[in-house]
Amino acid sequence: MSSDPTAQKVKDAVLSALESDGSLNERLAAIANRARKLYPDFAAAIDRLVGRLRDAGAGAAAPQPGDMMPDFMLPDENGHLVSLADLVKRGPVAVCFHRGHWCPYCRLNMIELAKAQSQISELGQIVAITPERWRFASALKRQAGATFPVLTDMDNGYALLLNIAIWLGPEMEGFIAQRGHDLPSYQGNKSWVVPIPAAFVVGTDGVIAARYLDPDYRQRMSIEALIAALKQAR
Repeated sequence: MSSDPTAQKVKDAVLSALESDGSLNERLAAIANRARKLYPDFAAAIDRLVGRLRDAGAGAAAPQPGDMMPDFMLPDENGHLVSLADLVKRGPVAVCFHRGHWCPYCRLNMIELAKAQSQISELGQIVAITPERWRFASALKRQAGATFPVLTDMDNGYALLLNIAIWLGPEMEGFIAQRGHDLPSYQGNKSWVVPIPAAFVVGTDGVIAARYLDPDYRQRMSIEALIAALKQAR
């Protein structure tokens, strides 16, 4: 267990964000701002990664509103196979991609999705997708207090199909490993590839009603926008 006082300050910032009353992206920004002060070199590396991805048009070729959402069949945290085709029979679906249980931004996003689940269940469904093995997908679900499925996209196969898989690169590999996060163990491979944390809202006809996609993982689709998109997809 690390006794790094700076790391503890980041954890405290995350806890403070969880307890605050701001919007999801306001609280995500609070974490990012605190981390920038505590880890300026790491924050600068993230900025370089985001800049590289934007310059390369990362995610630009992903399915867009009006397109059919490609089907998937992925295992949930209990090993049960879940398909998009079966989900849309029961109503619109918000398909939300997360980098993993180790990412504080993903954890906060998952917590907010879990808090909004009662509202969302009146309009449709949520399913989270992560490249992590079932043990760690279970941890992400448990940390958030979620009841919706968390699916494992092993080796980022579905993310690659959607053109939202990105390589973190050696600089980010080093920083993430220094924080004590073992992505090769979490994912079961040494690729250091993660999905862009995108969200797709899919109607019962399988057509994408709305999409959120930003290579900057410190930003996410707002809960209000997701709920509005589910209403539109009904």
